[in-house]
Amino acid sequence: MMYIKRSHATSLALALLMVIAHPGAVIAQQGPQPRLPTVDLRAGMHTIKAELAVTPEQQMMGMMFRKEMNGNEGMLFVNDAKSARCFWMKNTLVPLTIAFIGDDGTIVNLADMQPLDERSHCAKAPVRFALEMPQGWFDKRGLKAGFKLSGPPFAAAPR
Repeated sequence: MMYIKRSHATSLALALLMVIAHPGAVIAQQGPQPRLPTVDLRAGMHTIKAELAVTPEQQMMGMMFRKEMNGNEGMLFVNDAKSARCFWMKNTLVPLTIAFIGDDGTIVNLADMQPLDERSHCAKAPVRFALEMPQGWFDKRGLKAGFKLSGPPFAAAPR
């Protein structure tokens, strides 16, 4: 899953800079990125093992080209500042549900995303965090907007 900014001009400028600075990087990203470091998050009695996508490169690749996800595994996108965050599913092969999450771990909103769909799915409020899980994971556990997740990223988030 790829993270995209609200402004297409900003996205195009970033892509151009990446090609100029790292011309081989775009070509090299034809397969999934290696597994990233993980953090354990809690959703009530459920444990999530979330890969941490922190750098712009990790966030641009996200879950792209992966063919499967294990049940309690996901990817947490971590940013320094709150903003209106939008995601799409370009080159993403598995259906996902994304949770946009406030600094304290509260789910702001959820969105189901279909494989290879390039429509944007956006947070309803500025957030620093977004968590991608296999589609239906939140629904099967009765987790909705307003539910509070816990874990180290949320405890350390600036208020």
